Amino acid sequence: MTERLPVAITQGDPSGIGPEIVLKCFLAHPELSYEAVVFGHLGVFERALRWVDPEGQLQLEALSWDGVRLQGLAHLGEGAGVSASASANPNANANANASLRVPHAGKDQAGPRPVRVVNLEDWGELAQGLELLTAAGPSHDWGLRHHRELDPQVAQALSNRALPAMGRIQALSGEMAAQSIVLATQAALLHQVRAVVTAPIHKEALSLAAWPYPGHTEMLQSECARFMGRTVSELPVRMMLTHDELTVVLVSIHVSLKEAISSLSVQGVLQTLQITHESLSRSLGRAPKLALSGLNPHAGEGGLMGREEIEILTPALSQAQALGIDVVGPFSPDTVFMRARSTPEKPGEFDAVVALYHDQGLIPVKYLGLDQGVNVTLGLPLVRTSPDHGTAFDLAGTGRAREDSLWAALGVAKRLSP
Repeated sequence: MTERLPVAITQGDPSGIGPEIVLKCFLAHPELSYEAVVFGHLGVFERALRWVDPEGQLQLEALSWDGVRLQGLAHLGEGAGVSASASANPNANANANASLRVPHAGKDQAGPRPVRVVNLEDWGELAQGLELLTAAGPSHDWGLRHHRELDPQVAQALSNRALPAMGRIQALSGEMAAQSIVLATQAALLHQVRAVVTAPIHKEALSLAAWPYPGHTEMLQSECARFMGRTVSELPVRMMLTHDELTVVLVSIHVSLKEAISSLSVQGVLQTLQITHESLSRSLGRAPKLALSGLNPHAGEGGLMGREEIEILTPALSQAQALGIDVVGPFSPDTVFMRARSTPEKPGEFDAVVALYHDQGLIPVKYLGLDQGVNVTLGLPLVRTSPDHGTAFDLAGTGRAREDSLWAALGVAKRLSP
């Protein structure tokens, strides 16, 4: 039997399908019981089990964690209980941090298979403002304090371990989802888990809970920057959507189309090309071939339909090529994604397309099917992936949501993580 760090899976919005598809992955793939831990509220998963596991094939096992090591009732591997001083050092050898290590078993165990949940119901500190006292290194203290006061009703609901209603946008769900994301991110930064896979959240619920982030990407960026003692601007990240047939990386993410166009710059495009090149070089084991999409119809038609290609995209392209990045373009956005698409009959011309705004890149990937699309955040000091779909409130509580995209995200996370 060997040991390895598990992958962390967040619960997502508890009013959506996240908890259900997490449990469905454990049902369909027995090895996950020994390769992953879930960060969430135990009551949320107890409720979801009733919908997806009526035969009792799974058994929840609550874990408690103080942000440094597992506490009390359950350890996942021999020698679990690592010292606080070792865990608090992000530069420590990951092999020394065994607090969340799990044994890898070659055969299924008899009886119900465990689903190990790092139970956030035990985190009274979270309900009072998310304060985690530890040290990120010799140069600065790392205090996870967001200086935010919870809505009294949300605080009371958390204290009472109340469950949010299904299929609705609400502050309690946003708060619970955010807690799961923050704690899983901390675990990854402290080398307690080897990757983070996030189940879907609802951006409006996050906002109702007074979290100042438009989505997962910005939240993880902020938490990682704080841990590293940097500003957010000093930790640029990009969203990559990957499918078996097509991979795209976005220059801008969760901003309006008007802002995405007005903020387009040579530096922003160049930075995206650099992040994409560096990230894909590591995962592919070679330099990737990239295509840059144009902004305007027909890539501007020589300036007849916009000058962004001439004044912004071509200069960024030239600078990237001078740095040794294999990128060509800018190409007309109505054809470049078809050229990059790879099928068994016809390999694509490019490893990835750099798209200029959210929908330009996501529409072609999602058109190929939500079941296999995976969101990867590039530029973080950790591996983070997620399924390429939302909370699906219309399916929540029915047990009918499919787990394919989450399972694909887990596969990518395991492939990319050490």
